[in-house]
Amino acid sequence: MGRKSTINKLEPEVRSYIEKLLRADQLTLDEMIAELQQKFPSTDTPSRSSLHRYQKGFNEMTNSLREIETASRILVDELGDSVDDKSGALLAQAVTTLATRAAFKAHESEDITIKEISFLAKAAKEAMQARQLSFKERQEIEKAAREKLLREQKEKLDELEKTGEVPAEMLAKVIKAAYDL
Repeated sequence: MGRKSTINKLEPEVRSYIEKLLRADQLTLDEMIAELQQKFPSTDTPSRSSLHRYQKGFNEMTNSLREIETASRILVDELGDSVDDKSGALLAQAVTTLATRAAFKAHESEDITIKEISFLAKAAKEAMQARQLSFKERQEIEKAAREKLLREQKEKLDELEKTGEVPAEMLAKVIKAAYDL
């Protein structure tokens, strides 16, 4: 198991600035170190190798998020903006994937804290809730679609009954047989 990154031990403001530089992806590691020394002269500057390791993990995480975002965008473009079975399942899978990755990363650390364990437990719980929510949403969507279809069919049958083209007793038998109403 590896030790905790020196970058994770830095002040949140410094870590946030490092991540901003990594997202911009315009500077070399040496240029980033010089930038950090200039912006935060009183803070211990991370080593080049530490910054490189952090960059590697940061890039893996952002690549995963980009893949999930791209898949979501493609799905929404293909299926429309409404949340349905596939997009809800994709969201639940994305949350589960991220929680699992966080758990593996924490497992690699020897000095995991109670706070980190609490965070992972919460993430796992939220991943399970996302899956459950997705299932409940699918059920609600199916129920709403079924009710809408029945309403539309009943309206058409009522219109047919008003025209008198089909005898009322015959129509009642069809409705009873088809819809048990």
